[in-house]
Amino acid sequence: MTASAADGRHAGAREAGYEPDPQRWRALWVTLVAGFMSLLDVTIVAVALPTIQRDVHASPAQVQWVVSGYALSFGLALVTAGRLGDALDRRRIFLLALSGFVIFSAACGAAPDITLLVVARLAQGLAAGFMAPQNSALIQQMFRGAERGRAFGFFGATVGLSAATGPITGGAILALASGEQGWRWIFYVNVPIGILAVLLGRRLLPRTRRSGRGHVDVPGILLLGLGVLALMYPLVQADSGGIGRVWWLFCAGAAILAGFARRQRRLVARGVQPLLDPRLFTTVRGYAVGAGVGTLYFIGFSGVWLVFALFYQHGLGFSPLRSGLAVTPFALGSAGSAVLAGRLVDRFGRLLTVCGLAAVMAGLGGTALLLRLGPLGIAPWAAAPVLFLAGVGSGFVVSPNITMTLRDVPVRMAGAAGGALQTGQRLGAAVGTAALPGIFYLVLGRSHDYRAALAVALGAALVGMAASLVLATFDFRRDRRRPSPHGKCPQGVANNPMHSRQT
Repeated sequence: MTASAADGRHAGAREAGYEPDPQRWRALWVTLVAGFMSLLDVTIVAVALPTIQRDVHASPAQVQWVVSGYALSFGLALVTAGRLGDALDRRRIFLLALSGFVIFSAACGAAPDITLLVVARLAQGLAAGFMAPQNSALIQQMFRGAERGRAFGFFGATVGLSAATGPITGGAILALASGEQGWRWIFYVNVPIGILAVLLGRRLLPRTRRSGRGHVDVPGILLLGLGVLALMYPLVQADSGGIGRVWWLFCAGAAILAGFARRQRRLVARGVQPLLDPRLFTTVRGYAVGAGVGTLYFIGFSGVWLVFALFYQHGLGFSPLRSGLAVTPFALGSAGSAVLAGRLVDRFGRLLTVCGLAAVMAGLGGTALLLRLGPLGIAPWAAAPVLFLAGVGSGFVVSPNITMTLRDVPVRMAGAAGGALQTGQRLGAAVGTAALPGIFYLVLGRSHDYRAALAVALGAALVGMAASLVLATFDFRRDRRRPSPHGKCPQGVANNPMHSRQT
């Protein structure tokens, strides 16, 4: 164990009211399995859409809601679910949401027509949205010091793996479950895994100690829900012309969210617990920057998988399974480096994110060049090493950024903070998955060149990542000028009322 890791662990052990749960590591794996399923379902269905469309006789616009409906309801639930977990009981909400996710997964698999399938997917996404913020909140509740960095390392690996392995997992299930009805197993596979996770969760997850702050801002929930819906709806409908048709919803959403922010400030001034405390962004070190880094990164990160799937399956004629295998190097690199980054974040901090973003940009840029200029027969396999480099970089972005964004958040507010962080990531993902395929098709329509379309779309992804790199570099340089020992509240925060005794 390094000296810094030991210091972090001892500092965590000294925190008032904290007693390490002897089952915390086994409980962590329950939350990671549940989180992996919920995030995997964002991308795993995409490879099965043509089969679903044929089997249930749906139109392209209808079948698109199987993906976009899940993403929409997922994003709408996050902040509210996090606040309810803080105010009530994270364990209970996690188990109820996980049980609902299992039930609605089975309903998706059994749906006889597109209408019931879309309704089940909306409900499944809502359950996933209620489950997701409890994951990060339970990590903050169960771990302190260097152990928290390690736990978030595993969490970051889960986030990266779920996004990168969705296409290959979906392709493998379709290959094994042959026939027109094979797509149903993409949903059924969640059922036995989810039931086991519920049973283990009931036994292993710690109960939340109530803080006595049970107020839930219902008008705030409505304002935030309407604002997020207005921003996300045009994006999830982008394939059917949603952005051009209802572009005005962006303006309406911004105005509603501004009203939500004013309401939260008024509640704080009156001493009432808000839905999302604005002091998270103004006084908690690293939270605002970390949320920005995550949102900008997910704009580029989330959209590239659809672009790769379009290029390999439509441009090169790959099967869904082979297309997924072509991007496996990224998933392998991301999984390994995320766990390692969790061990190193206490020592190197934001520097890991800066180096990781540079590696992702170099890897994706190299991949774009090889697939654009290299011999077509071997280019996908020649690109594997640089795609692996991009994956390694991604692992050094996701898990350290989560750790540094949430590490100084009071545990009693962990759910709301984690929900807000993930809401930004979901919005970024919605922008990326709408914009990058749109750019791909725009170039393809003009040039009829799949390789050029891929290169331009990946170049657009690098723009979002470059913006994230600028923000991370700014935070790194600021931290170097104002070092703060890990495990202690930074100057200006220690006396903040948010940092009263954690529960």
